[in-house]
Amino acid sequence: MKRKKLWISLGALAVLLIGGVAIAGMQDKGLGVQVATVGKENLTAKVSANGKVQAVTKADISANVMGQVTRLAVKEGDRVTRGQFLMEIDPRSARANADAMQANLQAAQSDLISVTANLAQAKSDLARAKANREAGIIAAADFEKIRTAFETATATQETSRRRTEQAKANVAQSHVGLGNSTITAPMDGVVTARRIELGETAVPGIQNSAGTVLVTISDMSKVEAEMEVDEASIPSVKLGQEAQVRIDAYPNQTFKGQVTEVGGSPMLKLSSNEATKFKVKVWIKDPPLTIKPGLSAQADIYTGSRDQALAIPFQSLVMREIKLKPGEVRQPGAAREEEGVFISEGGKAKFLAVKTGLMGDLSVEVSSGLKGGETLITGPNRILRDLKGGEKVRAEKAKPKEEVKP
Repeated sequence: MKRKKLWISLGALAVLLIGGVAIAGMQDKGLGVQVATVGKENLTAKVSANGKVQAVTKADISANVMGQVTRLAVKEGDRVTRGQFLMEIDPRSARANADAMQANLQAAQSDLISVTANLAQAKSDLARAKANREAGIIAAADFEKIRTAFETATATQETSRRRTEQAKANVAQSHVGLGNSTITAPMDGVVTARRIELGETAVPGIQNSAGTVLVTISDMSKVEAEMEVDEASIPSVKLGQEAQVRIDAYPNQTFKGQVTEVGGSPMLKLSSNEATKFKVKVWIKDPPLTIKPGLSAQADIYTGSRDQALAIPFQSLVMREIKLKPGEVRQPGAAREEEGVFISEGGKAKFLAVKTGLMGDLSVEVSSGLKGGETLITGPNRILRDLKGGEKVRAEKAKPKEEVKP
């Protein structure tokens, strides 16, 4: 039994010795890292966003008079031309009002004829009174009465004339109301929405309250994607930039686009937790004939490019605390970390601070800190994260990812 325990102890000691030798050997060889040579490549920066397709020009038609829809001539998807009849709102009330206004006008015109005749008579009486007064036939008091009657007739005729003009304006207004009962298309386009049915009541807007939107007509010959761009990306988006648009309804297709509008204020948030976003409109060139408003779209907006830029992979960038020199004091507001990379130089890791520029899909431009040709340590992440500088390193191939078995 004692002999058996002795053999076990000796075996364990041997394993420890072999393991220690192996670890020491690994440390002597250095940490296994993936490397790449710093070189140049063509970079393209882009901003990606999601949104909806809509017509550049559209018209939301609301009711201007209240009433029941008595005729309805279009449905969603119909093509219409400018001036084409769309629907009718019960015109009986408007027609009755127009008839009443017309009757008021006729009465006012009759009154005007009467008072005009009275004025003519008063004018004639005044002329005779003047002649008689000069001849001394009538008294001064009688002359003043006749002159007062003329002035009264003149004022009455002016009042009647103004009343007649008001009656004419009321008739014109009533005809406008009667005309609002018939709704026609304001433009050529497609009926992209119809929110009322035959027999339903249309309600006009009052003060700050919008009325019922009856029909939406859109000119689908020119469409755009209204995108939502996050606040971190909006500074790089400019008018006129080119874009690639993808529409979910048309898979495996891309459409060329151009930025036509960049929002100057953030979009309204539905909740306090929602990210701040800005509205950006991208005109879609050569859209399909069957495109419809409301379709989901994604856009890549190209914000810049650089040919043969000195570039490195994103994963090689690290952040390291800025070390102060002995006796140096950190200034208020000064950065505490600096961006940089590790290179392999003489078999050891060396940190170099860099400044980055244009960001591509997988690479970023280095504007200073590297010259090109350096052996850049690109991974693995667990080693990059712990490097301090001065460690022995050795280049090794990246291990292929294991396939996931179904």
